[in-house]
Amino acid sequence: MNMGTQFGDLEEGFKIVASFPTLRHLPVIIGENDPEGCAACGVQTNPENDYRNGTMYSSYTAAAYARLYELAAQHHINLEGAVSWSFEFENQPWFAGFRDLATHGVDKPVLNVFRMLGRMRGPRVTVRNAAPLTIADIRAQAQSQRADISALASADAHSASILVWNYHNDNLPAPAAEVTLTLHGLPANAKRATLHHYRIDEQHSNAYTAWRALGSPQQVTESQQVALAQAGQLAQLAPPTQLKLRNGQAELNFTLPRQGVSLVQLSW
Repeated sequence: MNMGTQFGDLEEGFKIVASFPTLRHLPVIIGENDPEGCAACGVQTNPENDYRNGTMYSSYTAAAYARLYELAAQHHINLEGAVSWSFEFENQPWFAGFRDLATHGVDKPVLNVFRMLGRMRGPRVTVRNAAPLTIADIRAQAQSQRADISALASADAHSASILVWNYHNDNLPAPAAEVTLTLHGLPANAKRATLHHYRIDEQHSNAYTAWRALGSPQQVTESQQVALAQAGQLAQLAPPTQLKLRNGQAELNFTLPRQGVSLVQLSW
């Protein structure tokens, strides 16, 4: 993969919009915010498009959609939103590698990224990263040199949400990342918060892994269909817990597998 190609196109488009005083204030909606062009090219003709079935597509999507805000801010663009140019392909094999968000009614991991984004509430808040990748780094293919581990965060009066990803341009095995989240600016009078931790990885929110564990069947039984549909839903890493808050701060440590995505939500 090469997210730099996509962001090069996005940046050129933003520059064009910003160059017109009569247009630069208007809302911008990106209608085809995707890694590459051929939605209808499946694994039979393009084996490399198998990435669309698993966690590489979901981690790419998390990183790409989150960084749109950063790119829009750099060019003073009024970004209203972005959508994936995805389709429904009927009467096709299971996990055929088309750009769709589900197969035979079973959700793919990428759909759970949009579910995560939909759970975030309130305005975007600042994220500081000890080793960030900039837009310029991404355009220079730095995501092929080291993992892109970063976050998008939002907050309102009673909650905070942090979307964290561990993306790499190469879909190869690698050690999990050790992540430390430190939250500042929480209500000083709050002593505890309820923690919900949602996860997309090989074992969570992933019907593709579950389907392969069944032997990659093309003739799926009714009970298998039910099990796969459940595996495709957004899953929590662990049951909700209580997290101590001290002086408006909280800290959370966890491991995040390569191509994994976490949504950490605190409510008080």
